[in-house]
Amino acid sequence: MLKKHKYLAIVSVLCLALIFLTACSSKPAEVPGGQAGPAESLSGKPLFVYCGAGMTKPFGEIAEAFKAESGVEVEVAYANAAQIQTQIKTTQEGDLFIAGSVEELNPVKDVVAASKELVKHIPVLAVKSGNPLKITGLKDLTKEDVEVVLGDAEATPIGKIANKALTDLGVLAEVNVIARTATAPEMITALSVDQCDAIIVWKENVSGSGIEIVNTTDLDTQIKKIPAATLSFSKNTETTAALLKFLDTDQAKSIWEKYGYEVVN
Repeated sequence: MLKKHKYLAIVSVLCLALIFLTACSSKPAEVPGGQAGPAESLSGKPLFVYCGAGMTKPFGEIAEAFKAESGVEVEVAYANAAQIQTQIKTTQEGDLFIAGSVEELNPVKDVVAASKELVKHIPVLAVKSGNPLKITGLKDLTKEDVEVVLGDAEATPIGKIANKALTDLGVLAEVNVIARTATAPEMITALSVDQCDAIIVWKENVSGSGIEIVNTTDLDTQIKKIPAATLSFSKNTETTAALLKFLDTDQAKSIWEKYGYEVVN
């Protein structure tokens, strides 16, 4: 009988230990200080971000990396600057605006709570591989046989920059501009399929075979900086702050650099 009581006592102790260990293992992960980890605290708080269409690849990759680290879903609307500015004013919704240049924040400055410069946006003159028309700078775009495609000068930062640079040289009226596009990638397509001879586009958009950048300093004065602007009607301040912090990490900076951008700091 004594052995039976001893056996039951041992079983009871083991059961209590098992219950205790199970309870401990079911607790959420904690960081020092008793606070829930980033994934637990931010989960279920998605972000809505506006981003210039020319930055689709790098920012898409950054958004995925941020989701992998934090668990936060980031919905991104890619469009040209004018379309985004209109959407912001109309809907009064969203958390962040990744603009093609600081100047593109001016039309929506009333709803920009804060902004931070991320990387340089570098305009370049691009031609077909081998440069068959021997274009060495912006003045060569005035040659009779050169057909040029530029960005929309009203809706896109790169279109405004092209106009500014050609106007400063006093040659805009002499350039044979056969088309204007709504986004920077559309200019790459036009040059790739032989619809034109030259384009003024962002450096990071020039990739793949069939296109090369002209070695000129003509556009150096037009280099811009890409800001991340927090919108005043953002309801996800904690998650927005987490994304801004992530944009300052080496991981995010390396993604920008992989696509040809130069980090500001």
